[in-house]
Amino acid sequence: MNRREPFRPAGGVALVTGAASGMGEQVAIQLAALGSDLALVDRNVDGLTNTAEEAARAGVRVTTYAMDLSEKAAAAALSESVIADHGRATLIVNNAGVGLAGMFAQVSMDEVDWLLDINLRATMAVTSAFLPHLGPGAHITNVSSLFGLIGPVGNAAYSASKFGVRGFSQVLRAELTPRQVGVTAVFPGGIRTAIAKNSRRGTGVSDAEWDFGQAMFEKFLVIEPSTAARRIVAGTIRRKARVLIGPETYVGDAVARLAPAASTRIFEELMRLKARL
Repeated sequence: MNRREPFRPAGGVALVTGAASGMGEQVAIQLAALGSDLALVDRNVDGLTNTAEEAARAGVRVTTYAMDLSEKAAAAALSESVIADHGRATLIVNNAGVGLAGMFAQVSMDEVDWLLDINLRATMAVTSAFLPHLGPGAHITNVSSLFGLIGPVGNAAYSASKFGVRGFSQVLRAELTPRQVGVTAVFPGGIRTAIAKNSRRGTGVSDAEWDFGQAMFEKFLVIEPSTAARRIVAGTIRRKARVLIGPETYVGDAVARLAPAASTRIFEELMRLKARL
């Protein structure tokens, strides 16, 4: 395999984490439509069941694993179960993620640990657990964020986790090239998912700050998960190094490249301007 040879979902086995809703749900459904068997992971049992039922309509085999990937032993247990059930894995989509609202001084280290365990450590742990089972032609797709390209005020911990996914993916792509395994990093912008509403509120965040942040994100999150999923699946098939989703992501990427020292302030002003429109 070279990087120009496409990934082929048909006949493969795709693991998708965070599959109960949002982008994970839509990625799973779209991969099923392309002929991929699925191993779906989430803590939300009801949502996971609904995704599995929808995906199974495509005539593929779908298994589900209700677990919390923040638990240290979860990734190894997941790998063992998936390989026992499917015999192999050809695609890993590390999509599971959570949010934490508040400036760094407003969040506790317990909250930061919780965030990093899910957003960064779980991505690395799942990848580590499945690496021995990935043969030539396999692929890994890691979901970072717009905030893995640029770090707005109030998102220090979240940005740290997503910058971590970005760096991990970049190095992993180079390391796995000799093994003929591809790696894609995804940077979604304003996707209409429940991540903002379901974010954990930092212990020092006031009611007014919380309400303002929720209102900002309500205006910001406008892209449908199905649209984002199409971009993710297409980028995976093409084995792209990076997939940027949403105009604000292209703007953030450009600002971070052209004015890195002032990028946080500039981007924050642009987003405030967009919220007022």
